Amino acid sequence: QVQLVESGGGLVQAGDSLRLSCAASGRRFSWYAMGWFRQAPGKEREFVAAISWSGGSTDYADSVKGRFTISRDNGKNTVYLQMNSLKSEDTAVYYCAAKGTYSRSTYYWTVVDYDYWGQGTQVTVSS
Repeated sequence: QVQLVESGGGLVQAGDSLRLSCAASGRRFSWYAMGWFRQAPGKEREFVAAISWSGGSTDYADSVKGRFTISRDNGKNTVYLQMNSLKSEDTAVYYCAAKGTYSRSTYYWTVVDYDYWGQGTQVTVSS
């Protein structure tokens, strides 16, 4: 069992930056691939970024590639999402998710892949 708590969301202007954090507790964090997803009002939850448990493999949605960076600190049981050059279309509730895996290089893209979810943190970007 893993508990996930997101933080760092807020109201910013277009072009600003935010860093989201996801603190994990419970079973060994370093054996979990992690992902960030977001859900805007009236839309389905969508993939944003993912990272393997080693941190050596990452992937991003095309819409955030070059602006967002996912990273993790296994010593602190925390995964981060650095968001730069924010746009109004980035407005959503952001969720982190965890997937247990024995593979140090694997990450996952879809909602159904993940076993555990946080409660989400709101990011609002005004234009």
